[in-house]
Amino acid sequence: MKSIFFLSRRRWSVLCSMALLLWTSGCKDSVLDEKPLAFLNPDVVLVDKAGFETAIVGLHIAARDELFGTDSENMHAMNIGTDAYMQGAVSPLLRDYNISLTPTLNPVDYWWEWAYLKMIPRSNSVIEYAEKPQAKWASEAEKNAIVAEARFFRGYTYNILANLYGGVPLVARVETGPKTDYVRASRQEVLEFARQDLEFASQWLPKTPAAPGRIIKAAADHVLTEIYLALGNNDKAIEASSAVINDGMHKLMTERFGSKVSQPGDVFSDLFRDKNQNLAANTETIWAIQFEYQTPGGVAYSNATNPTAFGGNSSMRAWGAGYHNIKDPEGKVGMLVCDSLGRPVGWVMGTPYASYDIWKEDWNDMRNSSYNIRRTFYYNNPASSFFLKRVDPVAAKIDTLNSGWYYPYTRKLEGDPLAGNTAGRTFVEFYKIRLAETYLLRAEAYLRKGDRQKAADDLNVLRNRAKAKPVTADRVTLDYILDERVRELIMEEPRRRTLIRFGFLANKNLLVERVKKYNPKTGSNIADKHELFPIPQKFIDANLDAPIEQNPGY
Repeated sequence: MKSIFFLSRRRWSVLCSMALLLWTSGCKDSVLDEKPLAFLNPDVVLVDKAGFETAIVGLHIAARDELFGTDSENMHAMNIGTDAYMQGAVSPLLRDYNISLTPTLNPVDYWWEWAYLKMIPRSNSVIEYAEKPQAKWASEAEKNAIVAEARFFRGYTYNILANLYGGVPLVARVETGPKTDYVRASRQEVLEFARQDLEFASQWLPKTPAAPGRIIKAAADHVLTEIYLALGNNDKAIEASSAVINDGMHKLMTERFGSKVSQPGDVFSDLFRDKNQNLAANTETIWAIQFEYQTPGGVAYSNATNPTAFGGNSSMRAWGAGYHNIKDPEGKVGMLVCDSLGRPVGWVMGTPYASYDIWKEDWNDMRNSSYNIRRTFYYNNPASSFFLKRVDPVAAKIDTLNSGWYYPYTRKLEGDPLAGNTAGRTFVEFYKIRLAETYLLRAEAYLRKGDRQKAADDLNVLRNRAKAKPVTADRVTLDYILDERVRELIMEEPRRRTLIRFGFLANKNLLVERVKKYNPKTGSNIADKHELFPIPQKFIDANLDAPIEQNPGY
C-alpha cells in the first residue's frame, strides 16, 4: 500500500500545483464565466471525500518540502548559526550574520514562500471547499476529519512563521484575485489563530493514522503544547502534552526492536534505522515524513532526466562530515566514498558545546554511544599506506573549526547503504514529532509553572532510557532543558525556532545570547536584530497598497 500511496502523491503534486493556479486566478467579468469541465478545477475535484483526499496528499507533499524541498544548505538555516550548530567548511551560510542575514537572503524567502505559496493556500482550499454546497459528505464527522488535517497543517505553519518572523499576515481564505494590501498581524494574534486551528484538529483528527505519515490527534496535541507554551499558558500546555503521553497508544521505546535488532546497537539507534519509523511496534512515532526509494512521489524532488535519482532524505548530505576529502599523513588520498557512509557535503557541523560539552557530565549516555554518534573514522583507501588505520584528527590537523571533513556527527542520518550512493541521500523516514519531545515540552511547562520535581521526573524518563545519570530537581533550569533537547533531538529539532520561542518567554534575546556564548564561528558577528528573520523584501515590494513594517534593524 505504501508504494501506491507515493505513486498517488507524485501524480497529485502536479495536479495540486496546477489547481492552485486555477483557484487563485478567478475573474470578475461574467463574459468569461464558464462551466468547469477540466478535472483539475476545484469545483470538480473537491466535491467528495476522494477529491479532498487528493488535496490532503498535496499538503503532505508541501509539508515534506519544509526540510527536503531543495538541494542546498539553505534548508538547514533552522540550525546553522545557532548555539548548537555551525557551518561546515563548504557553507558560508550565516557565518557572518551582519553580511548574510538580509531581507533578500534565500532562506528568508524559502520558509515564507513555503508557507504562503504552498501550505496556507492548500490548507485554505480544503477548509473552504469542504463547506460548499456541492461537497458531499457521508457525515459531519467525515467532513470534520478532513478539515481537521488541513487545519492542523495551517496551524502548524503559522506557529513556524510566528517563531521565525514574528508577526505576519493572516490569510484565512482562498484569494480569487490579486491582493496587494496585506497587513501584519501581531505575533500574539498569529499564535492565537494557530491555537484555534490546532484545537479543532485535536477534536476531530483520528487517534491512529489512516496511512503511514498521516496526521493524528497526538500530533495536534503536541503542537498545541508548544503554542500554549508560547502563549504563556503552562496549565494548558501540561494538559495537551499529558493527553499525548497518557493516550494509551504512545510510549517511549525502551527495548530493542525493528530491522537491525540482530545487529550491534541499542534502542536509541533502533529508532532511526530504516523501516523502523512506521512499525506498529514503534510506539514513539507521532509524525514521520515519508520517503520511498525509486518510487515516483517517494522522493522530495527530482529532475526531468531521472525522476528518482535525486531527493530522498538529504540529512546525510547536509549533516555528515565530508570524510572523503581526508588526506592520510603522507598527504595522499586517505578515504574514498563508500556506500555505507554515503557522500556527505558537510554543511552543518556541531559546535563544541553540542559535540563535546553537553556529554561531559555523562559520556556514557546511550545517546552518545558509538551507535548514535560517529566520532571515529578509518582510512578506507586500499592504495594508502594507512589503509584500515584509525584517522588521528589531531595529527592530521583536520578536527578544527574550519574543517568540514572530520567531526562528530549524529548517526540518525545514516540509512541503509545504497549502491553507488554518491548523492549523499537515504530513504529513511524522518521524525517530525516524536514522543520524547513531548516529554521535553511537558518538563518545560512544569518548570515554567514552578514545579521542578515534575519537570525532573519527565526529563528522567528520557535519561533513564538513555541509561544516563538522573537529574535532581534542584538542577533543572531552562538551560538544562535546552541541553537535554540537544542530547535527545540532534538533527530533529529546528533549534533556531526553539531559541526564539524561549527568548520571547524570557523577554530576552536568547538566540543571540547563546550564539555569542557557544558558537565560535558566528558568536562575534551576531546582533540583537538577528533574533528574528527579516520580512522578505520581495514581499514588501509586491504589497503595493499597504505598507509592511520590516523587523527592527533590517
